[in-house]
Amino acid sequence: MSKIFPSRRAFIAGLGATTALSACGNGIGSNGASKIDARVDSTRNFLFNKYPGTQRLAEKASGILFMPLITKAGLGVGGSYGRGALRIDNVTVDYYAALQANVGFQIGAQQYAHALFFMTPEALRSFRTSSGWSLGADAEYALNDNAGNLSAETLTALAPVIAVVFGQAGLILGATLEGTKYNRIIP
Repeated sequence: MSKIFPSRRAFIAGLGATTALSACGNGIGSNGASKIDARVDSTRNFLFNKYPGTQRLAEKASGILFMPLITKAGLGVGGSYGRGALRIDNVTVDYYAALQANVGFQIGAQQYAHALFFMTPEALRSFRTSSGWSLGADAEYALNDNAGNLSAETLTALAPVIAVVFGQAGLILGATLEGTKYNRIIP
């Protein structure tokens, strides 16, 4: 029996590792990057067409993280998840996942998109070199007027990171990026 036990343990460990790796979906030859890039292109075009002021903001930014679809759900305990791409000069340089967990009075589900405009090279460098970055208090949320334009304060803001949340659909009121953790991924 002692000879069987180690092989049984190895089999179970191997099965667990195989299951975990297959769940990642990051296999060689995967088209995950092209799917994310296509969604980012669509999101970028929507953002710039719907809110023309974001184009001026993009011209000033050192880089932009586009998160095309964040899904948030909760019933007491909640969370959100999405994947996107960091672009510098409109070229994808890295892919990221956004993850948020929260506890509190909440019920419902919501989907939205967002973009983080890194307005200084230092803010962009801090984001890219971190091993898990969270949006801090030094970020500013862009506000849109009724005509879909960014407020003048947003365009002249000195914040190192400006967040634009848009395309909300669902039953949870509002969308906040507070507590969202961003990690580099290989799609």
